[in-house]
Amino acid sequence: MRGVLLLVLLALAAPLAAASRVVSLAPSLTEIVVELHATDLLVGMLDGGERPAALAQVPSVGRYGQIDMERLLSLKPDLLLLWPGSVPAAQRDQLTRLGIATYTADPHGIDELIEQIEAIGVQMGRAEQGRARAQQLREQFYKLRAQYHRQQPLRVFYQVWDKPLYTVGGGQIVSDALAVCGARNVFAELKVPAPQVNLESVLLRDPQVILASDQAQLDAWKAWPQVDAVRHGRLLLVPDKGLERPSGQMIEATARLCQVLDVKAPVSR
Repeated sequence: MRGVLLLVLLALAAPLAAASRVVSLAPSLTEIVVELHATDLLVGMLDGGERPAALAQVPSVGRYGQIDMERLLSLKPDLLLLWPGSVPAAQRDQLTRLGIATYTADPHGIDELIEQIEAIGVQMGRAEQGRARAQQLREQFYKLRAQYHRQQPLRVFYQVWDKPLYTVGGGQIVSDALAVCGARNVFAELKVPAPQVNLESVLLRDPQVILASDQAQLDAWKAWPQVDAVRHGRLLLVPDKGLERPSGQMIEATARLCQVLDVKAPVSR
């Protein structure tokens, strides 16, 4: 029944005709277009980070956080792929007034991400590719969740930055990736995507693992040997930045995270 309902919703969400001129307004959405083998439809993209070599000739419509509206309009798109966090609110309002068909993707969990990848396939007239990719990702996702399930999840502090101290909230998709790996975000009760926290609140939660993408940030925690993660040598580097880009590759990034956590985790499950 759930599958039938999803197909109905996808059909209702689809434009009257499949898009033929797509502009992606987030690097993660551009990755999804690539994964769905639909780069022939991509007439523009928002730059942010390293460009895939296959997209070297695709026109830019600005950089992360700022759209060149004149350039975007000159490309005559019939579908915009939007992640709200990549575009300022004022420009999102401006896009709405333009009346261009827009698909907004803002997944808060991996299940939702996979559904949105399938929906984007429908929007671009690549429904078959969308279904196939979604099925592949679901199989990988369910396998990971079963393999790394823990009766007592690991308490994990995921550090985004150190000065000031930022983490991820419970509504952020990275928090769901941690759950897949048998872990629990110690700040899961915070619904802000990237909340600022203080040192005392981290110490109070006594995480068993601290994750960060910078070794110097991890080493700084050694000043607090009373923390479980420090005491047991569980100051771990995030394997790669793929966790922070909600596209299909995030499933593989989550698998790498699970492997890292599993090697250093307490033996009991």
